[in-house]
Amino acid sequence: MRIQLAQRSEADELLGRSPLALLVGMLLDQQIPMEWAFTGPFTISERLGHDLTAAEIASYDPEAFAALLAAKPAVHRYPKSMAARVQQLAAYLVEEYDGRPERIWAEAADGKDLLKRLMALPGYGKQKAQIFLALLGKQLGVQPAGWREAAGPYGEEGSHRSVADVVDGDSLARVRATKQEAKRAAKT
Repeated sequence: MRIQLAQRSEADELLGRSPLALLVGMLLDQQIPMEWAFTGPFTISERLGHDLTAAEIASYDPEAFAALLAAKPAVHRYPKSMAARVQQLAAYLVEEYDGRPERIWAEAADGKDLLKRLMALPGYGKQKAQIFLALLGKQLGVQPAGWREAAGPYGEEGSHRSVADVVDGDSLARVRATKQEAKRAAKT
């Protein structure tokens, strides 16, 4: 299945072939529209002139990396703080997984272990980890035993709760409608 989170073919192609880009996009997916967040890794790689590597990002001068993310159009609404988070994530991946993020899921014993590994990532709380786990299971075929349970409500078949369920423009609209309805329900 082809990733369609950025809703831009070249950005989605990068997300589909680069586990690091996918993790960074998920990290950026807060306080901005999903498409903007998941286009971020492509924008960063374009500015670097090549695909992202955890080692390069981790060792990049922090001020220069923040400036790279802040250049117009900015990668995020809060480019400086998100640049620091992206670098923390990259440093963790270098330290724990030799810069190879796919090891997070390839070496997980089961869904519960995979959730624990994702929650250990800088910038990933339980909800973000569960959504990413659901994304791996639903769109990339990463389905260790118990993955749906570990992903919580985001792992449910046929739900339209998160980016894990976005496969085209129609499903994106359904996810947005579900989120709006949840916000309305929370207000009442």
